[in-house]
Amino acid sequence: MNSSYSWVIYRSGQGEGYIDAKRETHANWMRFVNCARNDEEQNLVAFQYRGGIFYRCCRAIRAGQELLVWYSEDYAKDLSSVFDFLWNRKCSTHVLNDVLLRVFSCSLCPLSFTSQIYLHKHIRRSHYEEYVRLLNVGEIRYQTLIPTTSFSSTDSFHKHLQNKNYQCTDCGKSFTVRSHLQQHQHIHTGERPYQCSLCDKSFNRESHLQQHQYTHTGEKPHQCSQCGKSFSRMASLQIHQRIHTGEKPYCCSQCGRSFSCTGTLLMHQRIHTGEKPFQCSHCEKRFSRMASLQIHQHIHTGQKPYQCSQCGKGFTQKSHLQKHQRIHTGEDLCQCLQCGKRFSCPSSLQIHQRVHTGEKPHQCSECGKSFSERGSLQKHQLTHTGEKPHQCSECGKRFSRMGSLHVHQRIHTGEKPYRCSQCDKCFSNSNNLKVHQRIHTGEKPYPCSLCEMSFSHKSHLKIHQRVHTGEKPYQCSECGRSFTQQCHLQKHQRTHTGEKPYYCSDCGKSFPYSGTLRSHKCSSSASCS
Repeated sequence: MNSSYSWVIYRSGQGEGYIDAKRETHANWMRFVNCARNDEEQNLVAFQYRGGIFYRCCRAIRAGQELLVWYSEDYAKDLSSVFDFLWNRKCSTHVLNDVLLRVFSCSLCPLSFTSQIYLHKHIRRSHYEEYVRLLNVGEIRYQTLIPTTSFSSTDSFHKHLQNKNYQCTDCGKSFTVRSHLQQHQHIHTGERPYQCSLCDKSFNRESHLQQHQYTHTGEKPHQCSQCGKSFSRMASLQIHQRIHTGEKPYCCSQCGRSFSCTGTLLMHQRIHTGEKPFQCSHCEKRFSRMASLQIHQHIHTGQKPYQCSQCGKGFTQKSHLQKHQRIHTGEDLCQCLQCGKRFSCPSSLQIHQRVHTGEKPHQCSECGKSFSERGSLQKHQLTHTGEKPHQCSECGKRFSRMGSLHVHQRIHTGEKPYRCSQCDKCFSNSNNLKVHQRIHTGEKPYPCSLCEMSFSHKSHLKIHQRVHTGEKPYQCSECGRSFTQQCHLQKHQRTHTGEKPYYCSDCGKSFPYSGTLRSHKCSSSASCS
């Protein structure tokens, strides 16, 4: 009774019976006939003849228009008289052939058809191997598949398919039907003759307008027989059904990976070609997908359309909001077995665990340096290209990342939005606050794998590990002496340059190192020499 494809069959004196035509494999085209709301909306009239249900058109039906039948009270009382009235109004005369209804059933599936032509077309579409066999033995001929045109041979049939007499003068594309050429030419002229009456949006094809109108009506006439999910377009349903069948007919010629639809294959192939057709108008960064470009543009506009209803925090992507909301609900939080830290999604936990394992799967092809996160690798690669598309309007300094520019601009504005809850000290970025808070918590999440020492900052661990490895990456260009830290090299270079940046405010004497200045004891006299 809840099915949108149900039929009630009334048997005089025997009550009512119900038929559910929801599954396509157990029904035919009659399942798509729906009830009109009144007699003015109907375009079909139903009648019974020799135990079968038939339909006749009572007004013109355009391609893509819904089939609607309506039953008046008079029709229910006296089926034959009402039908005769409607039919006589449409035609002056009519003749019913006195033949029994014949059914053509498919031997390979439960479907049946009202004509042999439809059966043969079904076999060609759904059981192609059987179609080829029947074609070879002569049980199916091309004449039966195309009843309006006669062909004497297979060659003449293929010549007919190749006969494209209508050619586009702009791009040279050919068509077999003039109307197809006319619709195609709208692409070049920019003409959109089919306009939606609800939103004034225009289209170059009538079929595109009809599909668009489903967005206003919410109608989804194409339903999956497996899971019941509905779609506004038949093509979308066919692609969806491949989820159930596992069919992936579109194969990548580069790596052999298969996909269920051509659009996904085209996006995948951009991995091999490196093609990025979608460019940001603000920073000229390019993307392989339009959706990725739209998300990226939120960086420039500052738009965060996805807002948390609990704390009001905004996000540029819906997936980021969903991950954030797990913090409030506690749903499916993943916990690190090493340090007990919890994460809202498994991927974040996997990335975090690399802190403990030391795994760095993302390697730079230029210098061989490895990183634990793909994002860190992408940031690093900008050091090789030298690309810095984001410029500060105050001082002209350029940055490779928009986020770095935002943090830098706080130097000019003096903004420090991140406050420590323990000592009220403020910071210009969240990372500095996190590192600072480890002073209060005593947390040292970066342990050395060679000794028992731990560090609160990752950079401190890297410097410490040079004690074990003996690595001294910072070398003086004057004398060749090497150092473990850049600041030590800078101090050493002052011995060559004579630079003394630290001076005593009392006597004005200068020193090359801050430690020397602190140990300096200035006398009360005018000279301290």
